[in-house]
Parts: sequence; structure tokens; C-alpha cells
Amino acid sequence: MLAIIGGTGLTQLANMNIERREIARTPYGEPSGVLLFGRICNQRAVFLARHGYGHTIPPHKVNYRANLWAIKEAGATGILSVASVGGIRADLGPGTLVVPHQIIDYTWGRESTYFEELDRSVVHIDFTNPYDELLRQRLLAAAHRAGEPIVDGAVYGATQGPRLETAAEINRLEWDGVDVVGMTGMPEAALARELELPYAALNVVANWAAGRAESRQEICFTSIEGTLQQAMGKVRQILEHVCEV
Repeated sequence: MLAIIGGTGLTQLANMNIERREIARTPYGEPSGVLLFGRICNQRAVFLARHGYGHTIPPHKVNYRANLWAIKEAGATGILSVASVGGIRADLGPGTLVVPHQIIDYTWGRESTYFEELDRSVVHIDFTNPYDELLRQRLLAAAHRAGEPIVDGAVYGATQGPRLETAAEINRLEWDGVDVVGMTGMPEAALARELELPYAALNVVANWAAGRAESRQEICFTSIEGTLQQAMGKVRQILEHVCEV
């Protein structure tokens, strides 16, 4: 069963035939919301809105550990994360769909591991390649079948939020090699690896990052909503083709 975590712009899946809802309880508290179980193209799936019902949970307050634990306990065998990002690289403008291949983590203070009990041995996970390559290729192939242009590969920079970045901070991220910037990619990806759940991300570029192109002086929030609304229709089509496999 595939799990889909929806971010900004994807708080529900219109193309998912919902069969039941479940309130999950975990050792790490409550997840962001109810788990929605159903089918997409006759394949079983579970959906969770990362920011909760009504988009009320900011990125730094998301209970990532509870979310991933609940998804694992529900029987998911893989996770597709959908998240909006800001574009830094010149070819990643608003509306572009991206399947990232690497992460740089700039977040702080988040509950970022399951391995912190004092009565157990230290556990290290290999995180050389943070995204599952098979799931990445599955996403790319689905986009191709759906006829939707998509970019293969980008470095995702995870920032703390909830404020957006300064132009100088974006310059620093670019110098570090970051291509797109978001606020929810970590610790989500690392927690999935700790739980041995294959994990891949589908990023939607909602706007140019601060100091870039139309965002050179300020970011226009009114245009972001329209960009996301149009792009999420493409995302839903891609997810349908993912679930055909």
C-alpha cells in the first residue's frame, strides 16, 4: 500500500475513492490528522495531510515522528511526499514539477529521530542517497505516461520556516548547491529511512525564491495560489499513473 503525504496545495485527493478514515495513536503523539484509506486506480493507498485539516500546522510544528509512525503502522510499504517549494535554479520556475535526488538540512530543534532512548545502543542510518531510487523512477515514469513535463534531479534545501527566506539566505543556499527550497523535507525523509520505508518526493515550484526573477523585491503570494492550483491538477494525474503500476 502506497502512502501519500500532501503538503501545501494538496490537502485532499479528489481522485481517491475513500473507503474509511482512521484516527491514529502513536507513542510520539498525534499525527497531523486522520488517515484516509482508499483506492486510486484500484490500488490501495493511504493519504495524510501534512499540515492538518485547514492547513493549520506550520512546518516547524508538524509532528513528523507521529506522522511517519502512523503511516508505517497502517501498513504502508512506501511514501510519496508532495510539497511546494521555491525555485532557485534558473530552469526551475513557478509551475515546474521536480523529483529531487538530494537534501541539505538547515532545520533545527525538530524531533528528528526515533533512536534517542538512553537505554539503547546508538543507531546510525546510511543517508548517502536520501530518496529511494526505485520510487523516484516510478514517479518519473508516471509523469512521462501522463504527458507531464518533469525535472529529474534537484538538491532540496530544508529551511526552518515558517517565514520565507531573505534574498541573502537564498544566495547562501545557492552557493551551497541548493536548487529548490522548502520547509518540510526534513526530518521527514530521515524518519522514513529509520523506519525502512522507501521515500520519494514530488516537488511543485510555487514561486521564485527570494531575490530571484519576479521575487527580486518581494514574493507575490496572490500568484502562488493560482500556480499551485494549476500544478496540483498535474500532480493528481501523475499519482493516478503511479498507482496504475
